[in-house]
Amino acid sequence: MSTTPKLPGGPGGPGGMVALGRHQISRIGYGAMQLEHLDTAGATTVLRRVVELGINHLDTASFYGMATVNGHIRAALHPYPDDLVIVSKVGARRVDGPTRLALAQRPEQLREQVQLDLASLGLEQVPVVNLRRADQGPGLIASGDQVVPMDDQLAELIALRDEGLIGAIGLSNISSEQLEKALPAGIVCVQNAYSVLDRSSEEQLKVCAANDIAWIPYFPLGSAFDQLPSPTEHPVVQQVATRLQATPAAVSLAWILAHDNHTALIPGTRSIAHLEDNLRAADVHLDGTAQAELDAIGA
Repeated sequence: MSTTPKLPGGPGGPGGMVALGRHQISRIGYGAMQLEHLDTAGATTVLRRVVELGINHLDTASFYGMATVNGHIRAALHPYPDDLVIVSKVGARRVDGPTRLALAQRPEQLREQVQLDLASLGLEQVPVVNLRRADQGPGLIASGDQVVPMDDQLAELIALRDEGLIGAIGLSNISSEQLEKALPAGIVCVQNAYSVLDRSSEEQLKVCAANDIAWIPYFPLGSAFDQLPSPTEHPVVQQVATRLQATPAAVSLAWILAHDNHTALIPGTRSIAHLEDNLRAADVHLDGTAQAELDAIGA
């Protein structure tokens, strides 16, 4: 039988709370992408455990399995708890073929994706929608008619916000220059690849911290996608984990939480055991020695 991890930070949720626009979200959230590989019953079991554990921040997208994941979320949790914040992203669409994804960066395509989110999730408003840019990897890089000025995309998302179809705008896979340029649009969060090993987006994190924008890194535990390294396999992470009697995954996530208090996490899994292990990051205290050792391995 699984046990419930201790949830620090008071009644708000695991890891304490951080502002996401007008919402307060648990600093350890849940990325739902892997639920594509489960049937509705299996996904329902995981999602209801997510909510039981105090997580009120779910990250999804309509292109996760032709809206399959959104359908799982609706089946498991609708009508939604009042404090549940569902965050989606736009900029891609699901297609048949080996890559399974195609870019959908044009403004009218962004609107279509928001409409699909609303229908598949059973929402009148998506609380936050992230614009996934495609100027650089990881993932697909825009070409042809998919090379779209960010100003045009933001104008469409602002229109959707003004219409009440989305609550707030976030950005994903963006540079510091793009983030600075987008600030007047009222950006509430940024999602970039980032981990204890991969600090290539450190400058964007600093901009977020200076502007009270939530920093929500994806692939915090690495990914086979684009060969992003796994911190859990790094010998220093493993040594720190052994010394602190924690798992390498919990140590890797704990470093991100300790590094800056504007950060929230969305580790994804289809396993309840892994879900509970991820939440144990909130219990890991990195002493000065551990912090210094982990700081030194990033690049």
